[in-house]
Amino acid sequence: MLAQQLAAHARRDEVVVLALPRGGVPVGFAVAEALEVPLDILPVRKLGVPGHEEYAMGALASGGQPELQAEVPRTLRIPKKTVDAVARRALDELRRREKHYRAGRPRQDLRDRVVILVDDGMATGCTMRAALHVVCRQDPRRVIVAVPVAAPEACEALRSEADEIVCLLTPESFYSVGCWYDDFEQTGDAEVVALLDAAAHRRAPHAR
Repeated sequence: MLAQQLAAHARRDEVVVLALPRGGVPVGFAVAEALEVPLDILPVRKLGVPGHEEYAMGALASGGQPELQAEVPRTLRIPKKTVDAVARRALDELRRREKHYRAGRPRQDLRDRVVILVDDGMATGCTMRAALHVVCRQDPRRVIVAVPVAAPEACEALRSEADEIVCLLTPESFYSVGCWYDDFEQTGDAEVVALLDAAAHRRAPHAR
């Protein structure tokens, strides 16, 4: 259904789908397959509050700087050295994941491309914002945020930063991304690698 909303971008050479691992990769794979465009990844890591890692105080995207929700560390009185330590650990994990997922494949050149940034959903929009800022520094022609479900305030917060936001469902009583899926089993590294391999093999004959 997400791909249907993006049908105007099907089979266009300038379009690339950029999925946010891990959960965004199955969604991004389905969108890229339907549109017949390349699939790539942009690893992003949530910066969780120590001891309460599900509560985000910010996010870090591969190739970018930590994007903090400044009110969270301030309200919880989290010192800067703790925030920096969390960001360093996140960066180490991002590097590990990117090396593992890419398996030697280069990053897509985003200059003058139409980039469709895909995730499985947005609660606060924090990780998507971190990804957006990294992509926008690479001079794309246009950046589209595409997700199946999001909190209304997350879409609104990013509306001025993305060229377009495509979201199928924005429930007022959002609660969490997983609430809106029949199957929200965690996506593992093996599944990410398999989907990226499949996408690369599909594109290989086209590239030749």
